[in-house]
Amino acid sequence: MDKIRIEDFSLEYSDGNESLRHINLAIPAKTLTVLFGPAGGGKSTLLRSINRLNDLADVKKVKGRIFLDQTDVLDKKLDTITLRRRVGMVFARPVVLPFSIKRNLTYGFELAGIRDRDMIEESVERSLVQAALWEEVKDRLDEPAASLSGGQQQRLCLARSLIQQPDVILLDEPTSGLDPISTLKVENSLQDLKKDYTIVLVPHSIQQAARTADMAAFILQGELIEYGSGKDLFTRPKDERTQRYIEGRYG
Repeated sequence: MDKIRIEDFSLEYSDGNESLRHINLAIPAKTLTVLFGPAGGGKSTLLRSINRLNDLADVKKVKGRIFLDQTDVLDKKLDTITLRRRVGMVFARPVVLPFSIKRNLTYGFELAGIRDRDMIEESVERSLVQAALWEEVKDRLDEPAASLSGGQQQRLCLARSLIQQPDVILLDEPTSGLDPISTLKVENSLQDLKKDYTIVLVPHSIQQAARTADMAAFILQGELIEYGSGKDLFTRPKDERTQRYIEGRYG
């Protein structure tokens, strides 16, 4: 069953650069799908279009449709705040709030006026466990989030997304600035999380793409070149351009 369905989607920025052209993609529920390809090809643009973060960019023209289940996320009447609760996002650089570790997670509940202490405590622990961070911070939740290492901060950002219990998690090169041990912890977390969530990842390397992908899409200069299971695409690509990129002969 498809969780996200992208139909003939194109996007052009106001400076005349056409970032994406006629993208058609069906992303299954509860899988880890990677979008990979050379830098500047439109991967992040596509990722940000799924939860309407491109509304904040200088976009001239958008065509096509993107469905989350049966909801057209590009419908101008759609409440983007509600959409972004269903579709969480983690960026390449961890951005923690200037609060404690715990309040980084509970701040959204504060804004929503939710004061059920038992529910909040349970949600904090659940999200930190899911992000593989609980054992490292359970005795220091009142310490500043900025005191965490870079890898821990990134996993805190992942936990902050998870605490809302979204349907989908989008990750834009979430391990690009992390050491190999922290990278492995994040990747292991994602393998566990895909049992309950639909994950779309822009990886920071072709090696990470091959390690993590259930499904993989090769995007080149705004076009979807090839899409299929990670196993097939990284061992038996059908398009010569995909083959060249995987072998390091392109981009």
